Amino acid sequence: MWDDDVDDDIRARIEKCTGEEIVDEDYDSAIDGTIIWWRDGDDEDDLADTIVDAYTVLGDDGPLWILTPKPGRPGAPNASTIQNAAKTAGMNAAMPLRISANWNGVRLSAFGKGR
Repeated sequence: MWDDDVDDDIRARIEKCTGEEIVDEDYDSAIDGTIIWWRDGDDEDDLADTIVDAYTVLGDDGPLWILTPKPGRPGAPNASTIQNAAKTAGMNAAMPLRISANWNGVRLSAFGKGR
């Protein structure tokens, strides 16, 4: 879910930390982690479908993060959007964390994980 408003600094920091380039949604092999950039106006049901699609190619216990603009920024979704989409997809959503000045991140995990 890359768009021209993503924070390239976040992408660069992830690539530096992992030593790997971030691939896009057209990549068709197993992946080690997922980052979904999500904005208000994108359909909640589409987010649930995207989460399910991402989880199916995610390696064992790989992280799945939803990054959204922070509240008050253009494109910031309603707080319940991520929670509802995650629940529909069979996932738990953690509390949002500050990722950068303009973006929050929510880590998802499958129901029952971490117990």
